[in-house]
Amino acid sequence: MKRTAWLQDRRMQKFRDVLSRWNGGDLSMMEAGELLGMSERQFRRYRDRYEEAGDAGLLDRRLGKLSTRRVPAEAIEEMLELYRHRYLGWNVKHFHEHLLRDHHFSWGYTFIKTQLHAAGLVERAKRRGAHRRKRERKPCEGMMLHQDGSRHRWLAGEPMLDLIVTMDDATSTIYSAFLIEEEGTASSFQGLLETFVAKGLPSSLYSDRGSHYFVTLKAGEAVDKSRLTQVGRALERLGIEHIPAYSPEARGRRGGRQKPADPGRPGTRAAGYRTYSSLFP
Repeated sequence: MKRTAWLQDRRMQKFRDVLSRWNGGDLSMMEAGELLGMSERQFRRYRDRYEEAGDAGLLDRRLGKLSTRRVPAEAIEEMLELYRHRYLGWNVKHFHEHLLRDHHFSWGYTFIKTQLHAAGLVERAKRRGAHRRKRERKPCEGMMLHQDGSRHRWLAGEPMLDLIVTMDDATSTIYSAFLIEEEGTASSFQGLLETFVAKGLPSSLYSDRGSHYFVTLKAGEAVDKSRLTQVGRALERLGIEHIPAYSPEARGRRGGRQKPADPGRPGTRAAGYRTYSSLFP
């Protein structure tokens, strides 16, 4: 099965699972949309299409079709030749202005910049440091898990041990906690397995960038999401988004006593978790 068709099948399975939760009153329409990564309005459109046509209504109608906005390769090469021979060294903004004014190109600035980057004619700008602010906790249980290890002399007279904790972002409920000699792949799997068996599959997992979670080619740079660890491959196979933390402050978001989700509010109890049956019929 081709990857695009496989991914589409997974998205359809997830949609049917979320729709059943919405039909059962466990999720609001807004929460259902957030679980699927879409707006409330888009979720309503997909619901109507599913009711009218079943699975066929959920198919991505763009698959197998060429975009009507696709730029011909000859036109892209003409633009690159102009830059190489007449505008080499110009910044992208000025080059784009001249393309529109003098050469009657109608492409957007971002498209021009992307093509110049891909051709190696313009260097990518260094990323600025992101402005960090406190992230709001997820609206319902099961939308995000946190997992982290803390090394300390937890037991009197015993050597240093790692405490591995897996907890929910919405409620700060701890689903798994145990001591181990050293944090690693096995301990990560143990904490996730205990949580999945008890609660089901979450939408996402938030963790640090330890080598058992992510591959980082150079210290201080972004993780390489094209090269997955054993934990990363397992999460991808289960359809769970794996989110890396890029600062101690970001990982510390889960700490502190905060107001838990209202247990009487629809969708706050286990609303974000999926059962194994939704993935493995």
